Amino acid sequence: MKSTKPAGNREPLPASGAAGDRDAVKAAPRAPSRVLFYGVTGSGKSSAARAYAAATGLPEYSADDDIGWLPGWQQRTVEEQRDLAAAVAGQDRWVLDSAYGVWRDVVVPRAELIIGLDYPRWLSLARLVRRSLRRAVTRESVCNGNHETLARLFIQDSIIRWHFRSFTRKRQVMRSLHSDPAMPPVVLFRHPRQLDAWLAQLPAGSTAAGQAESL
Repeated sequence: MKSTKPAGNREPLPASGAAGDRDAVKAAPRAPSRVLFYGVTGSGKSSAARAYAAATGLPEYSADDDIGWLPGWQQRTVEEQRDLAAAVAGQDRWVLDSAYGVWRDVVVPRAELIIGLDYPRWLSLARLVRRSLRRAVTRESVCNGNHETLARLFIQDSIIRWHFRSFTRKRQVMRSLHSDPAMPPVVLFRHPRQLDAWLAQLPAGSTAAGQAESL
């Protein structure tokens, strides 16, 4: 599993009305040790989580690489995924870039902060198509050594189709977590500019002090 070395102080959370969600009212630790990123497909969860982990020194984990997928586009069984998710969530310090529905209940109660990327459909879809085309052309490794291809964009379970099937549900999940007082604190970002402004408040000199736009 991937990890980063501790880097000292961590950033304060955005106050109500700051770069984050204006409606975020639940109290959160000033320096959360377990942070979950969640968002619609194509929102840039992995790049945002990577930037946050690099700045804070928290160990970074990938839902796709470390939990969900094996080489050859083979998905781990639900039981295996839940065991791996529990192993990550059980640690004292982590940043996780997403949470699949089949094991979200394992990690959410352990999170001290949830960052929701609640972007519009047109924006997240455009970013997703751009990213997928780039990966298909460059043969960039994704999902534990797998590769996207142009042909895979048109198969029944393609990432593009998944965006349409999951968009409404993922948005509802984020907003439900945000409004549920029993859940960990949730900050929702409605546009990448809000996320970038929040990341820009991270410690000076951090490798993440800048934009998280990678799509």
